[in-house]
Amino acid sequence: MMANGNISEFYADICAEQEIKINPHVLKVLKESKATDFTLKLPGNNRLRRVQRLDDRDALALSKCLRNNQSVTGLDVRYNNITGEGVRHLVDLLQQDSSALKSLNLMFNDIQTDGAEALAKSLQCNSTLLRLTLSGNKIQNRGAMHLASMLQLNCTLQELELAHCDLATQSVIAFAIVLKSNRTLLRVDLSRPLLFSYQEEWAVHVSEMLAVNSSLVELHLGTMGMSDGGMERLADGLQLNHSLRYLDLHGNRVTRDGVRHLAELLKKNPSLEVIDLSANRIEDEGAVYLSEAVSWPRCSLRELSVCRNNIRTEGLLSLAHAMTENTTLTHIYIWGNQLEEPVCQAFRDLMSSGRLPAEQTDVSAYEVDGHVFLAEVFHSLRRHYNKTNSSNTGTNQAASPESSFTPHSQLVALQAC
Repeated sequence: MMANGNISEFYADICAEQEIKINPHVLKVLKESKATDFTLKLPGNNRLRRVQRLDDRDALALSKCLRNNQSVTGLDVRYNNITGEGVRHLVDLLQQDSSALKSLNLMFNDIQTDGAEALAKSLQCNSTLLRLTLSGNKIQNRGAMHLASMLQLNCTLQELELAHCDLATQSVIAFAIVLKSNRTLLRVDLSRPLLFSYQEEWAVHVSEMLAVNSSLVELHLGTMGMSDGGMERLADGLQLNHSLRYLDLHGNRVTRDGVRHLAELLKKNPSLEVIDLSANRIEDEGAVYLSEAVSWPRCSLRELSVCRNNIRTEGLLSLAHAMTENTTLTHIYIWGNQLEEPVCQAFRDLMSSGRLPAEQTDVSAYEVDGHVFLAEVFHSLRRHYNKTNSSNTGTNQAASPESSFTPHSQLVALQAC
């Protein structure tokens, strides 16, 4: 196990050997890193100081530097300039029997289909990596299909993020098919694919998957273009699901009719604890449906976001009233709706009474000339579900890969299409 000075010196030696120019950002982070069991954080979007972004040659140096190193358990290289060539260097690291990497964050690099294919092949037999983040890389449909195929063989990966990766209907359906049999994956993010069909075939397959999957805890389906019909299909599948805790549906086209199906589900299925409906259009009627569900004795919903849903006084007051009847709901986010004075007074009363702690909502009350208003505060729904912290405050809590979750033929035919 290398000391901090040794690993930084080893990095410098490798750069000299491979004729790679030393990246001062990498060298500085290696010198400052902890001695054991840490994530090497090399993001290229540091807001406090200007850093030199990593490229493929830097990825080569890192892959050689971290071989036989048991102290680095995570690698965070998001917002850099790594392409498929750099991914292949990192794949060489993952394929080492001595690899200790449990998490790999490649978010918003320049990885395309070839890079996704290389990663998928290396992970088929990998037994260490628990979390892979590829969001923001344009791996497109073919790259996603390779990753879906990988999940048929991989029995270790617990978290997979593929938001903003230009997935198509075919690959979204492929993931749904694979997740019918995969019992390892706990968290999946497929948000913002490029779907051009209004028939929402993917929703049918995701619904069928949810009806039989007993391991998935967190599902992100934001900006899918989902309508009320898609919401109805998802609710049908969730009737039989008892493992999902976090459902993210932000940025879709769900209205009051779709939320009615979700509200009926919450009355019958006590599993869901966190729901993100921000940037839909549920309006007053949808908020009333949700309020009735929250007031239901069996409802176990803890956190709810309805930001930017064109909800007016009636709907927001019904949500405030529901919180006085059921103490299970502890976090609620309402900014971006029509916050008239009766609503402002109701939420001020919730906060002043202690029923709604200030850090568990995105508004703060203030008074001017005897009138009550609400201002926005920068709290939001937590991004990840962590079972041990399910009742903690709602500022973004990222679950680590080691977080305490308790944990073919159709796909081949799809790939041939």
